[in-house]
Amino acid sequence: MGIRDRSKTVKGGRIFSFTALTVVGDGNGRVGFGYGKAREVPAAIQKAMEKARRNMINVALNNGTLQHPVKGVHTGSRVFMQPASEGTGIIAGGAMRAVLEVAGVHNVLAKAYGSTNPINVVRATIDGLENMNSPEMVAAKRGKSVEEILGK
Repeated sequence: MGIRDRSKTVKGGRIFSFTALTVVGDGNGRVGFGYGKAREVPAAIQKAMEKARRNMINVALNNGTLQHPVKGVHTGSRVFMQPASEGTGIIAGGAMRAVLEVAGVHNVLAKAYGSTNPINVVRATIDGLENMNSPEMVAAKRGKSVEEILGK
């Protein structure tokens, strides 16, 4: 998703280091993100990818879109995502788009409010996806059938 560099000035000169933010997913409801830091770019990317694979979550999708409108929050970033009809595409900005693409979402309307720092937006997006409930989960919580929940 992104690589940033930073330098620390010491008596002997400058020390450079790099940070990498990566998002991985199987395109079928699994997604994770990782943040890696190292002295060289490839090492930072590798660390970030390993962390992303380790931190994957399952997202219950409904025909390539979300189950219901969801909100996600992380520090100063707030995101709002809502399901969209077939053919809409991913209408989302920046870091949110990458997360939704690799998660396997094909139709969604999304908006980021507050801070648009990529790390915070990614965390807020994943928070929102984690908080999404499938009809099966809601039915189990309420002790009802899925048909009753969906109103069929």
